Amino acid sequence: MSQVKDGVKASETLPQSGNDLVIALGSNKSSDVGSPAEILKKAISQMEDSGAILRAQSRFFQTPAVPSGSGPDFVNAAVLLSCGWSAPEAITRLHEIEADLGRRRKVRWEQRVVDLDLLAYGDAVRPNVATLRQWMDLPPDQQQKTAPGQLLLPHPRLHERAFVLVPMAEVVPNWVHPITRRTVIEMRDSLPQADLAAITPLE
Repeated sequence: MSQVKDGVKASETLPQSGNDLVIALGSNKSSDVGSPAEILKKAISQMEDSGAILRAQSRFFQTPAVPSGSGPDFVNAAVLLSCGWSAPEAITRLHEIEADLGRRRKVRWEQRVVDLDLLAYGDAVRPNVATLRQWMDLPPDQQQKTAPGQLLLPHPRLHERAFVLVPMAEVVPNWVHPITRRTVIEMRDSLPQADLAAITPLE
């Protein structure tokens, strides 16, 4: 059940129906659409235009670029959608929206007009537990050099990223990671305080 608090819709739980998607949004580059915040608003609107039902949306947050010094600060957010898309179809839809808004995929972790990541698809684990664990345990120095080349669910880095977990906690605070077995709140609160303090809501 979703609720509204301080102008932000939040979902207490993520029903495990197989078509409930948690999406992370980010932008640190303006475009013809407008500022990063305006680009994220447009992306959310296009998700709804594509047939998704917006069930919850976090506030927008200003967050440092990762890795440190790689570009301007990002604007990040998270949304909870309900739709009939399969997980691969969701990736296709998100990539189409990115392209429509001006995203051009050239270098990993570069400045970008918009980044839409499928964080979770119900409690699905893809392609399997062993492969997902391998990518979750990938050393930091390998993360920028290596891309999986296949759909991984949940997102293999979500459990360690403040810029993901802080917004995600506003839409699905009690979602349980199928590998770590921790809630979003628990994962967020286990991060270094300095990482959390660097994530600030936009006014």
